[in-house]
Amino acid sequence: MTASPHINRTTIVLVGLMGVGKSSIGRRLAIVLGMPFRDADVEVEAAAGRSVAEIFEQYGEAAFRDGERRVIARLLEEPPHVLATGGGAFINPQTRALIKEKAISIWLKADLDVLARRVGRKDNRPLLTGHDPLEVLKRQAEERYDAYAEADIIVETGETAHHVAVDAILKALAARTTEPAP
Repeated sequence: MTASPHINRTTIVLVGLMGVGKSSIGRRLAIVLGMPFRDADVEVEAAAGRSVAEIFEQYGEAAFRDGERRVIARLLEEPPHVLATGGGAFINPQTRALIKEKAISIWLKADLDVLARRVGRKDNRPLLTGHDPLEVLKRQAEERYDAYAEADIIVETGETAHHVAVDAILKALAARTTEPAP
C-alpha cells in the first residue's frame, strides 16, 4: 500500500509492550512514509551516555523514565517523524498527554505468548533480568493496557511479517485522515 501524502505531516508515535516490533516496524513505516525514524531508547542512551541497561542498573527505573519523558518531549518538538517509544513511556500521564497533543499514537498489540517468545530470545531487557518473560508481560499488560487503549489507533500485529503490520498501519492512518473532523 502506498501512503497518502497527508499522513507524513504529523509525528507518528508507536506504543506497546516490549517485543511487539515498535522499532523494526517503525523503521519500515518511516521508509514507506519518507519520514525520519527515531527510537526513544537510542535517544535516551545518547543523552545519558550509557545503555538503557546501565541506566536501570546505576540509577533505577524511575530515573530512566524521567529521562525518557524529557527525551520524548524534545523529540516531539522536532519536524514530523516516526517515533518508537519504550514500552513504559505511554503510561506516563505527562508523556501520554504530550503525544496526544503533538502526534498520532498507534498501539501495536500482539498476543502475550508471541511477545514472550520474542523477548525471551535476547538478554538485553532490564525488566526481564531474572524473571519469566511471560509473567513480566502479563503484569505489564495489566498495568499498561488501559493507557495504551488511549492511543489514537490500535493495530493488531500478531505473528505477521513486518510489512503486513506496516500495511495495516497505513490503512488505519488513511482511514483516520479521511474521517470528518468532530
